[in-house]
Amino acid sequence: MRIALGIEYDGRGYAGWQHQGHALTVQQVVEEALAKVAAHPVRVTAAGRTDAGVHATDQVVHFVPMVGRSERAWVLGANSNLPRDVAVRWARTVGDDFDARRSALARSYLYLIANVGPRPALALGRATWERRPLVVEAMQEAAQALVGEHDFSAFRATSCQSRSATRRLRRIAVRRVGELIEVEVTANAFLHHMVRNMVGALLEVGVGAQCPAWVGELLAGRDRARGAPTAPADGLYLVDVEYPARFALPRGSRPLLGAGAPSPDPAGRLT
Repeated sequence: MRIALGIEYDGRGYAGWQHQGHALTVQQVVEEALAKVAAHPVRVTAAGRTDAGVHATDQVVHFVPMVGRSERAWVLGANSNLPRDVAVRWARTVGDDFDARRSALARSYLYLIANVGPRPALALGRATWERRPLVVEAMQEAAQALVGEHDFSAFRATSCQSRSATRRLRRIAVRRVGELIEVEVTANAFLHHMVRNMVGALLEVGVGAQCPAWVGELLAGRDRARGAPTAPADGLYLVDVEYPARFALPRGSRPLLGAGAPSPDPAGRLT
């Protein structure tokens, strides 16, 4: 028996998801909270390793408990021991064939851009501020060159340790919702800084510094050195992880800061 959890967190106070010896991480506080409920040490496996400052509305993890607790008890017990900026949203009992990372079919990220002239206060740390007017139509046009299976070397961090740069990007959508611009992207998996580097390139198109065709040229060139600066971590959220239907896990949610409604698929899941 394994327990799967859906976890929401504000990443501003943490050095990312994964354990680090020198700094506080989300994984550390989650495992410490669960250990108090289980009365034994707990190690969790996550669907994705978010960077420092990156948020999540639906990070999925699993662990193997040595004691029996109800799903409700795992949620309430963990939340009573977690800091205010991390919360367990749901718990489900799953079989031993479930693995939060390896069983995932796709992951979705949402990037929020506050496109306003004056500096916003309430969006601080939760959206990236861009004072220059952005042409969303040009950004959306440029983004479509990224859809499909490609070598994304032009959009990976130089420190990325993945053995292959090939990823399958299902969809990417750029839309304006009031003063927010949302970039939502779904792929089978992501390289280190891949979303932030793509958004950085789309911002160059949005402000008119590059034409929409430039993003496709970057992709084909496979050279990170020719790309735009990496967009800040502030506006990035892990919002959904898709698993085979047999696991019957809840699906993603959006940050409260984002005013746009999710696009449901026929089964009512976030897409």
